[in-house]
Amino acid sequence: MAAGYLEILRAKHAARLLTGTLVGRLPNATGAIAIVLFVRAQGGTYSLAGALAAVYGVANAVGQPLLGRLVDLYGQPRVQLPAALASALAIAVFAVVGADPLAPAYAAVAAAGLFTPPLEGGLRALWPSVLRREDQIHTAYAMDAVAQEVLFTVGPLLVTLCTALWSPQVALLVLNAVGVLGALSVVVAAPSRAWRSDPREAHWLGALRSPGLLALLGSFLFVGIALGSISVASVAYADDHGGAAVYGWLMAAVGLGALVGGVVYGARRWAGTPERRLRGLVALLAVCYLPLLLMPGAVAMVALAALAGVFLAPALACAFVIVDRHAPRGTVTEAFSWLVTTFTVGASVGTGLAGPVVEAGGALWGFAVPGAAGAVAFLVLLATGRVLAVPAVSGVVAASSENDPNRAAEPRFSSGDRA
Repeated sequence: MAAGYLEILRAKHAARLLTGTLVGRLPNATGAIAIVLFVRAQGGTYSLAGALAAVYGVANAVGQPLLGRLVDLYGQPRVQLPAALASALAIAVFAVVGADPLAPAYAAVAAAGLFTPPLEGGLRALWPSVLRREDQIHTAYAMDAVAQEVLFTVGPLLVTLCTALWSPQVALLVLNAVGVLGALSVVVAAPSRAWRSDPREAHWLGALRSPGLLALLGSFLFVGIALGSISVASVAYADDHGGAAVYGWLMAAVGLGALVGGVVYGARRWAGTPERRLRGLVALLAVCYLPLLLMPGAVAMVALAALAGVFLAPALACAFVIVDRHAPRGTVTEAFSWLVTTFTVGASVGTGLAGPVVEAGGALWGFAVPGAAGAVAFLVLLATGRVLAVPAVSGVVAASSENDPNRAAEPRFSSGDRA
């Protein structure tokens, strides 16, 4: 199992790009909790802390596809590093000014979220130029999904560690400074400097003009809802079964399950089309949410939470392949960024939806939300099967190509998939 991953990490630039991307994404993985801790340390209310964190999240969701389109047009170094610097500067302003007065605070966190560089989509756009075999690229997508689970597990721990050693203000500044260094490590690497998106046809919809991509985004909106609702329902369960410690174990178990599932999924080659495989993975994901309704004792519930996460990373890894296949020519970074945005928005909707449901019916009804959302995600894939079955093809690029005045496509990986 380890051989396939080691083969990828030994490829020139691969380990550096993966590590730099993960480090560069630390501000994004820690942003919400760091903002909440900082505002509370200043004496702000939970409502204010939550509102500022929400503004940061919404701005991040808006900015990712916009910056992703700029990366496709102008290359990675010209966009990723300036965006990282702008985001870090905005957070520095917030850390110095504080949460009062409100207007500068909201403006600063909005700017920080809006300018968060699309490193996640950028890395997936780079894999075809770093790894020459299609099976290696698919394994890299799985490794990427696993690394994402690790990042969102380790990130909050780093925030609490920095806060304990210094202060929430220092945590904000240090983690964002480290994020800039991660982005710098990526953009000065040869693959990032050399990468150019394929020539693209000018179109205001960009990546969203792909019906297959829209179908995928529609499904993963509900996958995000499922994941967001689990976090709220788990709080209600933990309140009756041991408190915060149990909640922490439940969330860690979901992440651990996803990590194990992603590692196993990426360690082998899979027959058949990724679109068909994704339907199976999302169906299994939805089915594995249902046992949470049993709400057994804490130990058994932790095991069920791990089971609920097993098919999350494999579904994400498979979705990355499908984005690669369905992204219109010259929009690959934007397309991956749309998946990030959709998943983030879905998780936020799930969190907001599960709150009133738990208030009305308790944890049991709260755990019904992820099962229902998972079922809808599967139904979306089922209903759009014909659309997803037709990947984007390399059509004739319009003469008014936006990002290549010489009309010259750079040679890169291709096996009939749009990358």
